[in-house]
Amino acid sequence: MNRRFFVYLRKQVVMIDNSTKKFIQEHKKHDVRSLALQARRYPDVDMHVAATQIEGWQTACIKNPAWAATDGIIYPPRISMEQCSSEATALYKASLAEGDSFTDLTGGFGIDCSYMARNFSKATYIERNSELCKIAKHNFALFGLQHIEVRNSNSEDILATIPQQDWIFADPARRDDIGRKVVALSDCEPDITRIEELLMQKTKRAMIKCSPMLDITAACKELHYVSEVHVLAVNNECKELLFILSDKEKEGVELHCINLQKEGRQQFCCLLQEEDNLPNYTADVKEYLYEPNVAIQKAGCHNSLAKYYNLKKLHPNSHLYTSERFIEKFPGRAFKVVGVSRFSKSDIKEMLGETKQANITIRNFPESVQTLRKRLKIAEGGDIYLFATTLADNSRVLIKCTK
Repeated sequence: MNRRFFVYLRKQVVMIDNSTKKFIQEHKKHDVRSLALQARRYPDVDMHVAATQIEGWQTACIKNPAWAATDGIIYPPRISMEQCSSEATALYKASLAEGDSFTDLTGGFGIDCSYMARNFSKATYIERNSELCKIAKHNFALFGLQHIEVRNSNSEDILATIPQQDWIFADPARRDDIGRKVVALSDCEPDITRIEELLMQKTKRAMIKCSPMLDITAACKELHYVSEVHVLAVNNECKELLFILSDKEKEGVELHCINLQKEGRQQFCCLLQEEDNLPNYTADVKEYLYEPNVAIQKAGCHNSLAKYYNLKKLHPNSHLYTSERFIEKFPGRAFKVVGVSRFSKSDIKEMLGETKQANITIRNFPESVQTLRKRLKIAEGGDIYLFATTLADNSRVLIKCTK
């Protein structure tokens, strides 16, 4: 990080003057860019500090409401706020780990550490950026988390010196030296593939947070101690992958597909090795159609899902399912099939009837949503759902549904 960032944070952590504090409180719901343009009107206000605190609080209102509701929280610049976990995903991670001792090797803003540490008697936060360490120590105290030891160090340097831990957590940095995003484990810092053996000498279990873009199968081949992979989505948007490393041998890698929603959690679990078992395919669309949530799609649990719910799959690459009876708690979207049409002008016209508005989804189909919508002359929205897909006999169809 550049010198300006260090100077700014040092000033911010040590003291925010009363004029700036008052300005932050009075303008915390205002547009940050507009405020920055008005800096000359407030000569007693450190506008750089104020803008960062206001922007951080506004981000926390969405991602970390418990933090936003806590007076006195100090927020880091935008990049750290963008990279930190949401409250929902941090709470999920905390539900997986407990014990006596815990270490977070890549502390950052401290969201994950603050929630996970509550399940342990002793906790250590490690961060190479000294200014983020000051922020974390200040914020942890506001939550009464005095049992978290804050250590300013490089995770790879300190790993060899720490005592045995019950759990170790790491969220490797996913940006290269010039700020570009990276995905592969070996491109992240620290490189877990290089320090895995040392890591497992220091702990019974480790949790590694990775990009949702990472190839799960490839990562499981790179790492030697993977026992579980948790694919974590929030409101059907894939947010992160959690690789659980364990020193205990297991029959296979457990895949946990989690979709956190306002109305409750969707969850599906299977073994990675079970995906080798092929499901039944069909070219006959039954009464109900099912689309799995994004966590299942990312995990690739397509065949296991069909077997568990006794569903027939429309095509190896379509990832849509059908059944004669309704599956009430299917982990994804479920639809009542109204009609099925082959892709001929007359068949489509007959099935659509007076339909002028519909939600269109493409699955294993050569056209885009925009192109198909233009061809069908259908506006977006409404209560009708159209799926353009390919069946097991390789025929292309349009399926008309209601929720």
